[in-house]
Amino acid sequence: MDMNTTQHTSHQYNQELEDARSKLMTMGGLVETQVSNAIKALLERDSSLGERVSFSDYEINTMEVAIDEECAGIIARRQPAASDLRLLITIIKIITDLERIGDEAEKIGRYAVEMTESATAGDLHSSLRHLGEHVKIMMRDTLDALARLDVKQAMQVATNDQQVDAEFDSISRQLFTRMLEDPRNIKDSLNVTWCARSMERIGDHCKNICEYVIYLVKGKDVRHTNLEQVKDEILGVSTGSNR
Repeated sequence: MDMNTTQHTSHQYNQELEDARSKLMTMGGLVETQVSNAIKALLERDSSLGERVSFSDYEINTMEVAIDEECAGIIARRQPAASDLRLLITIIKIITDLERIGDEAEKIGRYAVEMTESATAGDLHSSLRHLGEHVKIMMRDTLDALARLDVKQAMQVATNDQQVDAEFDSISRQLFTRMLEDPRNIKDSLNVTWCARSMERIGDHCKNICEYVIYLVKGKDVRHTNLEQVKDEILGVSTGSNR
């Protein structure tokens, strides 16, 4: 299946689908920038950048509403079938996850501002550095898989979410131990835990988006399934057109 879609009898309809797809990718790029800036603000203790991230979430929210309304309008006017309908449904689902990723970036931005004032939080940031880099790569690869409708890459990114979950669990255990050792660490440790939780949730939303990519290309809903078990089945199916 080609993201540009095959030719329709109505050129205007074709343009409407392409416009919705283009706006989806624009929103994805904005969300990726927000995530990157939020993590940078946190790790570099940049309160001004953290503030910009926390106050920029309205742009993502506005885009979500606009794209959602546009897709709903196309469905109402055109009554699409087959892969056209699947494309529009997928876009509506993906923008919801993108908006939630933006929410998590906003939270990290707020924590970055608060933790800049802490004398001890800097020592705790090191535990987030690797997780943050992992999440940024996951975000980039998710959008790349979406842009190219790459099922193999989508499968890989979705399964990589297990590593993000494992890193979050490890950080949580370390911080819990730190809080038990010295109650004075509780506030800063909780802030780091919440930042790690936001990063873990970003990974979850990336996984969701990759599952929607698989649904769009293959027509198979792999949510709530073991991806390793269905991997051969998904990748073994011909990647030809689903029209």
